[in-house]
Amino acid sequence: MAALNGATGDLKSTFRLVYSKLKSQLLQDPAFEFTDDSRQWVERMLDYNVPGGKLNRGLSVIDSYKLLKEGKELTEDEIFLACTLGWCIEWLQAYFLVLDDIMDNSHTRRGQPCWFRVPKVGLIAANDGILLRNHIPRILRRHFREKPYYVDLLDLFNEVEFQTASGQMIDLITTLEGEKDLSKYTMPLHHRIVQYKTAYYSFYLPVACALLMSGEKLDDHIHVKDILIEMGTYFQVQDDYLDCFGDPKVIGKIGTDIEDFKCSWLVVKALELANEEQKKLLYEYYGKPDPDSVAKVKELYQALDLQGVFEEYEKESYKKLISSIKDHPSKAVQAVLESFLEKIYKRQK
Repeated sequence: MAALNGATGDLKSTFRLVYSKLKSQLLQDPAFEFTDDSRQWVERMLDYNVPGGKLNRGLSVIDSYKLLKEGKELTEDEIFLACTLGWCIEWLQAYFLVLDDIMDNSHTRRGQPCWFRVPKVGLIAANDGILLRNHIPRILRRHFREKPYYVDLLDLFNEVEFQTASGQMIDLITTLEGEKDLSKYTMPLHHRIVQYKTAYYSFYLPVACALLMSGEKLDDHIHVKDILIEMGTYFQVQDDYLDCFGDPKVIGKIGTDIEDFKCSWLVVKALELANEEQKKLLYEYYGKPDPDSVAKVKELYQALDLQGVFEEYEKESYKKLISSIKDHPSKAVQAVLESFLEKIYKRQK
């Protein structure tokens, strides 16, 4: 733990140090007799999938915990435990993404080929996803078993995983091959998919982990959960927008929502704003994989000025969220929520 102390000035390098420690503990897990081959496989799989993203979810646990402590100096142990919970969320994210990419038949993730597209990996990636999922309780058990909030932590991760998998299910069954029906795509459906598929694990989970570490009961913070779910919805609308209008070099992936017949905020908005002629065009070309069809849908988005519509939505969402945050009685919790919002407002990737 001594190495952590010198790195506390740079949160990201401290965080990465903790990843190395957790990884080496998992590779020595006494519950499984590793061979050289299996150890190398798991190490390569972890390094490829877990630490490669922006790490925002994981780092948010530490940021949130610091703000909840209202300026008090954190001990080495507190820093380590907050980092560990942050990594559990990054492990959860890696598990979702590895399997999500297989289901969506995606090509790139974080600027590199999806794990299942790496030579010699293929559908072994499905089992790797299960392994990633199983690492989380191993980590929690090792580092939090003696904590009074241990059971609450396990419960939280299980609940959020269930919510996310259920959100993924709604997303997948609305895009079934051979049953493409744009008339099903409405704002309430989009909101429901987003709430369950993204908002719980990306926004609520990091703050809930920090609250539990601070000795808080989650039942006392339902208002916080509601605000974070709203924030997660706003974040996903941004994501839908960037999938179409973002620069792939900046966002690290090539957007495929149009080809994949996704219930994207853009298509729902387009359906709301389009005249009969434009609707016909959407029904004809949305969800077709050829570049000409995609280009026609994008042209329609431009004609409907969806960029302007999105900018207006972004402004309104920000105003509404700031107002909800100001209503919260705790200054420390307000600071946590504001720091989350500032990270995502007007993001480009």
